[in-house]
Amino acid sequence: MASCFEQEGSLFNFVVREGNGVKGLLDLGISKVPDQYIHPLNERIPEPSIDCQQYLQHAAPIDLSLLDGPSHDQAAEAIVKAAESVGFFQVVNHGVPIQVLESLTDSAHRFFGQPAEKKAVYLKGVSPSPLVKYATSFEPDYEKSLEWRDYVSMAYTTDEDALKHWPNHCKEAALEYVKTTRRMVEKILEVLIGHLQGVKADDDNYQSRVVELVDALTGVRVVNMNFYPRCPNPDLTVGVGRHSDSGTLTVLLQDGIGGLYIKLEDEDEDEQDHQHKDEATAGIKKPQWMEVPPIPGALVINIGDTLEILSNGMYKSIEHRVRTTSLQSRVSIPLFTAPLQTHKIGPLPQLVDRDRKARYRDLVFQDYLNYYFMNAHEGKKSLDYAKITSLQ
Repeated sequence: MASCFEQEGSLFNFVVREGNGVKGLLDLGISKVPDQYIHPLNERIPEPSIDCQQYLQHAAPIDLSLLDGPSHDQAAEAIVKAAESVGFFQVVNHGVPIQVLESLTDSAHRFFGQPAEKKAVYLKGVSPSPLVKYATSFEPDYEKSLEWRDYVSMAYTTDEDALKHWPNHCKEAALEYVKTTRRMVEKILEVLIGHLQGVKADDDNYQSRVVELVDALTGVRVVNMNFYPRCPNPDLTVGVGRHSDSGTLTVLLQDGIGGLYIKLEDEDEDEQDHQHKDEATAGIKKPQWMEVPPIPGALVINIGDTLEILSNGMYKSIEHRVRTTSLQSRVSIPLFTAPLQTHKIGPLPQLVDRDRKARYRDLVFQDYLNYYFMNAHEGKKSLDYAKITSLQ
């Protein structure tokens, strides 16, 4: 094994540039993690410091079907509290058929089970379509330690483009995921944006003040299929490093294996002067990490940086990371929603007036993305790019 990569950069070329990915290393029969994948001690993922089941007693999945009935206000309040205190929640009865979720997971395994040369046709620079990118890790050119992950990213424009350009092994299932989650995402964001605007669904100006903003915040939709090959030394590496998502709202399908960790921490007093603190996070010392237990049929929802900026810090983009396992390979499928790259993002004016200060500056979303993707995963450091500090 060592003789295969004796020359400097040969492993990087094999994994990244030639498109063999982490799975290619595993297929070679490696018995230990290469040095390039060993992370510093402070970045490795220890056992969770919070008992998941105890936490879930106070943070049970939210039944989205309640939004369509007499319990609408209670369900809406649960969504808002989760967005303000944690930035994360799971949903059930969300309207996405279980058959769609099962087909999606199966199609991801089929795609990554292909020979490397079949996947490498979608590498950046050679992919036949700008809508599809196959890659490994996050940004290998900027990372000191690589992440134990391969992925394929599929940007949605139209149904026709998806069926024409997305990979055959997963295009139908991924497209169905985009279509069946659309109304669910809109309902969640209508609750969150309506709360920020102080508008309810039965108000006369609801359509103009909420729905149009929701449309603007979800102008881009991207499906990623993540593949985490079985790892010989899961204690030395990570599947995905600490980060928050750049967009508006992320919908994540986990398989039954698990490995997603979220960071829970108390905020500084200045950052929580208008925020909820509920029993789910009360008394939590900072920072602590909790593994998100897979729930059959549930979807994970997390707040992205764009929504934190828009809410002037009221909603929290969640910092999260992924652990690997030595037992079996696993997949996860996030659907990212975000504004168009030309869209300007910034705190809503009425929130700045209420808080008597803007915590984030206005900026074009493309500028934020450029900064986000030119840095390795390092917590919520990218969000600092948008923050207004005393030095600015």
